[in-house]
Amino acid sequence: MRLGINLGYWGLGLDADNIAVAQEADRLGYAVCWAAEAYGSDAATVLSYVAAKTERIDVGSAIFQIPARTPAMTAMTAATLDTLSGGRFRLGLGVSGPQVSEGWYGVRFDKPLARTREYVEIVRKAMTRERLSHQGANWTLPLPGGPGKALKLTVHPVRERIPLYIAAMGPKNLELTGEIADGWLGLFFVPEQAELSLAPLRAGRAKAGLELDGFDLCPTVNIAVGEDVAAAADAQRDYVALYIGGMGSKEKNFYNQLACRMGYEQAAEEVQQRYLAGDKQGAAAAVPHELIDACSLLGTKERIADRMQAYAAAGVSTLTLAPTGWTLDERLTALRTGVEALELAGLA
Repeated sequence: MRLGINLGYWGLGLDADNIAVAQEADRLGYAVCWAAEAYGSDAATVLSYVAAKTERIDVGSAIFQIPARTPAMTAMTAATLDTLSGGRFRLGLGVSGPQVSEGWYGVRFDKPLARTREYVEIVRKAMTRERLSHQGANWTLPLPGGPGKALKLTVHPVRERIPLYIAAMGPKNLELTGEIADGWLGLFFVPEQAELSLAPLRAGRAKAGLELDGFDLCPTVNIAVGEDVAAAADAQRDYVALYIGGMGSKEKNFYNQLACRMGYEQAAEEVQQRYLAGDKQGAAAAVPHELIDACSLLGTKERIADRMQAYAAAGVSTLTLAPTGWTLDERLTALRTGVEALELAGLA
């Protein structure tokens, strides 16, 4: 099992440290460094900077939002980043959610699965450097009745096929991911409930005539090192409450729906109600300790090593760590402990 690192969103007060964290991950042998975007900093600019400041570690988008870019622009960006990084780029895509898609990008959140399938098809076609011609429900290239012509990408990526990942939560999106992607970017993944994700991923792979072997299962988990597991879990409460309570509307919150499928229906409802009512502190307090502990790496090196064994046994191929802590020393300690725990678990 390989390790990755997720820098999260740029512009949250940790920017001065993020490059130092990425460089230490590079030195320690981490496989990939991911960056996110929502409606603040864009991931592409961040990744180009990280790539310039590192030597070996892959850089990846987790994720580029599908409503933010045309498929052609995504192909251009992926090819450019692969070239600038010397063949170290991984393309992660996701549909975002209705509030961001319609509120920030002005793109209707209609039929997200069909949109994702068509988007990936165009991106892959563009990156092969064949002339781009496509007729679909969402995009027609070139546009008919005008001067448009079928063009091909002029940039030569280092690799013929840039690895493509999809961030997916729901069963149908997971199945689609298994069918059309090279890997999956997950969140709040619990090894003991792995089949909630693996069963639809496996079904998607079967549709494509493929096995799950060779498909990169890449969940992100928070890591906090210390003797006091309860305190480490409490430090994650605001983050988990934001996702379960505030990432989306009451009617459509994919993280809340996942918590319900995991068996936390009552708690998920309370977290969401409190969060949307403005009681963020109460929402954080309502997040069950068991949920936080199950989907995080918390505690001593030995305890973290035990949990890593569970992730590996569940089939995870790249475990992406999100080091928590407000100081650079805390985050670097988490990175180093991750490597030590992987070795202790016999997984290095």
